[in-house]
Amino acid sequence: MMGGLASALLPAVRKSGVVWFGSSGKLRKVVPGASPLVQVETYGRGTIATVDLPEQHYSGFYEGFANSALWPLMHSRPDLSRASAHDYAAYREVNAYMARTLATFGGADSTFWIHDYHFLPLAAELRKLGITREIGFFLHTPWPSRRIITRLPQFRELAQAMLAYDLIGFQTDRDRDNFADLLRTELHLRGNGTTFRTPRGVCRLATFPIGIDAREFATRAEQSFEDPLVQRLRASLDGAKLIIGVDRLDYSKGLLQRIHAFDRLLTQHPDLSRKLSMLQIAVPSRETIDTYRELQREVAERVGAVNGRHGEIDWTPLRYLNKGFCQSTLAGFYRASAVGLVTPLCDGMNLVAKEYVAAQNPEDPGVLVLSRYAGAADELETALLVDPQDIDGISRAIAEALAMPRSERCARWETMAASLRRHSIHRWFANFLSELKSPQPNVLPMAPNVVPAMRAAGHDRELMAQP
Repeated sequence: MMGGLASALLPAVRKSGVVWFGSSGKLRKVVPGASPLVQVETYGRGTIATVDLPEQHYSGFYEGFANSALWPLMHSRPDLSRASAHDYAAYREVNAYMARTLATFGGADSTFWIHDYHFLPLAAELRKLGITREIGFFLHTPWPSRRIITRLPQFRELAQAMLAYDLIGFQTDRDRDNFADLLRTELHLRGNGTTFRTPRGVCRLATFPIGIDAREFATRAEQSFEDPLVQRLRASLDGAKLIIGVDRLDYSKGLLQRIHAFDRLLTQHPDLSRKLSMLQIAVPSRETIDTYRELQREVAERVGAVNGRHGEIDWTPLRYLNKGFCQSTLAGFYRASAVGLVTPLCDGMNLVAKEYVAAQNPEDPGVLVLSRYAGAADELETALLVDPQDIDGISRAIAEALAMPRSERCARWETMAASLRRHSIHRWFANFLSELKSPQPNVLPMAPNVVPAMRAAGHDRELMAQP
């Protein structure tokens, strides 16, 4: 299964002509002073450029600071956050390495758009190298409250480094306001809530909820009947209704609570026996981190307990798969499902919710049960919104979804589908770049107004950097 960030951004790269710059997924021993090895390939109108990350710093950067310190805090789990000085040093080293590579590959006249928590200080490193063009940043995760983020020993240094960005984008107003509160109260910056004066000029904060290409995804879903895996899934149901959940295996996704709620549903509604199945796809990730290995074990045990308690010789209530599927196959799975169960405990946006809506048959759509703590809940207001910790509440919402008449399902779906069309990935992309390049009043000019692009394959390009 393609990751949420990649599945969201690649359509924009293909159609807009930008350069996507990121990790190749490979490691190599980096010799100080050696030129970076950048691999380049075309992707539609765009270009994908990748670089191997430094082997000596990768573990501390990725498994350490990014995913054992930052990720738990971003998802309001300070109890799981582990921040060591060694890992933080590796995190800064990799950011400095990526800045040197970007500067060499893109040049001083490029416009940079950096993505996600792996690269919070990347703009500061680029500024050290003399980059004066616009640098934007978009955070795909939530930004937590001041009470939580200040548990990070290095929070002040990272927040100050982030001020090197001209524009910082967030998924929701709540995330933006949390960051603004940190700047006001901990860094004592002056600002109007969305614009803050910094030692180098101005840093602007804005909300840009990310979307999907709903029309393209709907087309994939319509064509999915040709997919052999989708055909096998539909045949296996034998008339039963399907609930689907699709997630990375992560403690932020509320998997244990979701399984518990399904168990409660079957206990309270024995009449649903053999008339209902749940398919939970949970793609393993970060398996070298103890927290994730323990979660995988616990989820598997809960699945076994549910099937042992409710299953029959020829009926498995909960189908649990630890592997990914391509977007076209997933679109077919969504379309075959009467209920989409998306119940993260905390999530920046959650594009699975939007994909589920886009994949539905407009004449007979399924129902989305959605956590109110996913960013998508701000837009998909006619989903059945639930508290992901409320087991009985989720169970009741599933039962309501299964019993909902077609007329109500259609009305709810149409409202959400209209929102997806208004807030597409392409509009998100264009809005961010437009805001990044917009002139700001009462700000000293940072550089001559040269062409905000890098030259590649005969086109003017913006440069996007992501993990």
